[in-house]
Amino acid sequence: MEITLNWYLSLSAVLFVIGVLGVLMRRNAIVILMSVELMLNAVNLTLVALSQAMGDVAGQILVFFVMAVAAAEAAIGLAIIIALFRKKVTVDVNEFHLFKY
Repeated sequence: MEITLNWYLSLSAVLFVIGVLGVLMRRNAIVILMSVELMLNAVNLTLVALSQAMGDVAGQILVFFVMAVAAAEAAIGLAIIIALFRKKVTVDVNEFHLFKY
């Protein structure tokens, strides 16, 4: 049995939905950050699968840029979470009221 493009796209859709549910349902900032990373990896899987199916490497090149942005987002996001944890001693996003004056 050969794995076709539909399998990769279905897996990517499932991963993306799990990531969206993680962002919407969780209250832990670290879990939300991991869910965003999961969504970015689902998009990367889609780009690689489609570029392989079409015989073009443009999607695979774009994956490297998405991975660079994801790495920067993870580093900056984790630094912000650590700074907020030091101030509030929690990573629960309901406890952060930064924009109230």
